[in-house]
Amino acid sequence: MEITMRDQVEEALRTVYDPEIPVNIFDLGLVYQIEVKDEGKVLVVMTLTAPGCPVAGSIMEEVNQKVSAIPGVTDADVRLTFDPPWTKDMMSEEAKLELGFL
Repeated sequence: MEITMRDQVEEALRTVYDPEIPVNIFDLGLVYQIEVKDEGKVLVVMTLTAPGCPVAGSIMEEVNQKVSAIPGVTDADVRLTFDPPWTKDMMSEEAKLELGFL
């Protein structure tokens, strides 16, 4: 089975953690959109658990660095949104289990 660039982006996002939560941002449901465009351009639209998150800048920078490091990616556009607001319901079953929500 061929590993797509989207698969690689998802894998990279699973290595990014909010320092206060022991679950990666992908499984937390913080990634709303991944779009792989022509010529290796990647758009990631994500949110944070709270608008006033003190590590927002460092998480966004880490996402940008990790996506940019994927072979074939020519541009990583990481955008922050709070629409819709994040809720615990957006987490994967694994994340809910890890954090004791199940």
